[in-house]
Amino acid sequence: MTTIDERIHAALDEDDKAFLASLDNSRGLFTQLGDSLGGPLGGWAKLVFAMTFVMAGLMFYCIWQMFEATDTRETILWATGTVVLVMSTGFLKDWLFSRMNMFTVLREVKRLQLQVAMLEEGRD
Repeated sequence: MTTIDERIHAALDEDDKAFLASLDNSRGLFTQLGDSLGGPLGGWAKLVFAMTFVMAGLMFYCIWQMFEATDTRETILWATGTVVLVMSTGFLKDWLFSRMNMFTVLREVKRLQLQVAMLEEGRD
C-alpha cells in the first residue's frame, strides 16, 4: 500500500475498515459475484441467482417445444414463452450485475470521501 492508502486506512472507523478489508484490489468476476450474494440483500441476490438458472432451463425447454410443435398456434405460444423468459433472465442478470457494480462504486466513493477528509485535516 502507498502512504495515502495507509493514512486513509488509519482514518477509518471499524465498520469502514471491515468493509474495505473485504474488498481487495484484484477482485475478479466470481469474487464480485460472491460478494454481491452477501449483505442485507444477500437473500434476494441468492434467490435471483437461482431464478436465473431455473428460467434458463425453462427457456431451453420452450425452445425445444417450439421446434417440436406441429401447429402454428403452438409454435407461436412456445416462441412467446421463449422471448418472455429470455427477457426475464436478462433483467434478473442486469440486477445482479448492477449490484456488483454498486459495491465497486461504493468502495471508490468511500476512498474519495476519506481522501477529502484527510485533505481537510491537513489544511487545518
